[in-house]
This record gives sequence, C-alpha cells and structure tokens, in this order.
Amino acid sequence: MDIREPDIGIDDILVLHDSDFTAEHVCIVTGAGSGIGRATAVATAANGLMVVGLDVDDEAGNATQKMAREMGGQMIFIQTDLTRDADVEHAVAEAAKLGAIKFVANIAGIQHIDAIDKFPMETYDHMQRLMLRAPFLLSKLTLPYIRKSENGTGAIGNMASIHAHICTVNKPVYNIMKFGLRALTQSIAAEGEGRIRSFTVSTGFIKTGLTLGQIPAQAKQRGISEDEVVTDVMMGFSRVKEMMTPIEVGNLFVFGFSRHAKYLIGGDLLLDGGIVKTYAQK
Repeated sequence: MDIREPDIGIDDILVLHDSDFTAEHVCIVTGAGSGIGRATAVATAANGLMVVGLDVDDEAGNATQKMAREMGGQMIFIQTDLTRDADVEHAVAEAAKLGAIKFVANIAGIQHIDAIDKFPMETYDHMQRLMLRAPFLLSKLTLPYIRKSENGTGAIGNMASIHAHICTVNKPVYNIMKFGLRALTQSIAAEGEGRIRSFTVSTGFIKTGLTLGQIPAQAKQRGISEDEVVTDVMMGFSRVKEMMTPIEVGNLFVFGFSRHAKYLIGGDLLLDGGIVKTYAQK
C-alpha cells in the first residue's frame, strides 16, 4: 500500500464563501511544516484568511508558506517551539499585528510507541507540553483577541483522532493527549457562549510522515510485517480501505471554521471510515 504523503492541488481544497474569510482575519495553525498542519495552513490561506503558521522546523515552515502563496493565499511563518511559553507568546503577539485573530487550529503532535510500564516519562512530559499544554496556552492567549474582534466571534479547532474515542495498545500517552483535547474543546465551547466555538476533528490514519514513521515500531511491537501493520492494524477496522489525505483533513478545519458549522459547538467531526461507530470483532 502506497502511503507516501500526496501533493496538494488547488482543486483538492474546499473553498467556501464566508464573510469572515478575509485577509483582515488571522488564522493560527500549529504544526504547519508538514502533514495535516501544512494542509490546513494551505487550505485556510486559499480561503482568503491571513494564516500564521507555527512549527519548530524553519525550513519546512517556509516551504509551506511558499506553497500557500503559490496558491494565491497569504501566509506568514513564525518558527516556534510550542513547548516554550515565550515562543508561543511571541507568536501570538506577532499574529495580532497582522489583523484580528479569529481562528486557531491546534494540530502539532508527535507519536511514541511503548507499553505503559516501559514508557519513558521524559517523553510523556514532552508530549504533554506539545499536544495538550500548548493548545491550552494558545487558547488562553488568543481568546481575548477573538472576543475583542469586530463581532466577537471565532473558532478554535483541535486535531483529535480515533484515539480520542478508543484506546489502542502501546499508545497510552497519545490516547491521553487526544482525550484531553476533547475536554479542552468542550471547555472552550462552554465558556464561548455560542460566539466563540470550538470543535475537534477525529480521523483514522492519514497519509503523513507521522503515520509512516509509526509503521516500523508497530511491526516490532506486534511481531508482524510492516504491510500487515497497514492492512490489519491501521486500516483493519475501517470500512474504507484507503487512508485519508492531509488535505481532506485540512478541509474539515475549513468547514469547522465557516458559517456552515454554526451549530458545531464543542462537537467532534468524526470521519474515520467507520472504525469507531461500526467496530466489529473479526
């Protein structure tokens, strides 16, 4: 099975008419250097927003900025280590200079495969800071800006996973972080009073470098071949036997930010090929 990350074409992007999708409104996207973060940055830029992409990888982030601009969008990249509060605070302050912050897409994440009793605590701490604390801090910092924007509305989208619904072996911390993001999302929505929305996006396995990097470790942990990891583990319970592409996920953030999602308040966009809702033991 070919799981190389596909290119993004302009025809792959969901483009919606929305009065809030203007260059005066800022959308912050984390993990913008690759995968879903890159696709979301490109898709939101193509929808007319001023995108501020954050990533620790300077070269990759600038490549995304170039891609977004080539598709007619506007994007600024700020190299940011999301585990450093000063970096996050700087990024938000710079983003606020470009327009009214209205949207945030918390996407950055990493994976580590290990059983609970073998899981290194330094890795736990790093994943917690990157995948849960940083989204909380970004929400804390951006909510005041959203509230003081012209109409006081906006949305914060968080990248969850099927692992925010079900837990699989050897991914304990990833499971914890994704369940935590759903709690953060619902907390933001509770305080947003219907004007500031928050939502999660939950998918199965996506054709990204992160997915590709998991396969050897999964094969070793389970004692099976790499091909079997893809067909039997990753896609084993999906009713659609093809991984989603990053831009298909990026399009979900575009929809979630748009006027078409006004009732998406604390909710979850679960597009996983049926893994969670049609689970059946084989």
